[in-house]
Amino acid sequence: NYPNPFNPTTKIDYDIPYDGKVSILLYDISGREVAKLVNEVKTAGYYTAVFNGADLASGMY
Repeated sequence: NYPNPFNPTTKIDYDIPYDGKVSILLYDISGREVAKLVNEVKTAGYYTAVFNGADLASGMY
């Protein structure tokens, strides 16, 4: 992701080689899911997920 560290937004680039279900989840340091960035069927290609962490406490995710 970039920038890293971020405040309050970051971008995560990803490339999928074939059509299918894509899930990008964010967890806190305790293993609790805190955000679902992507959870859908995508066609093959290059994508960018944007995450806004303004509502989360500072810390490691």
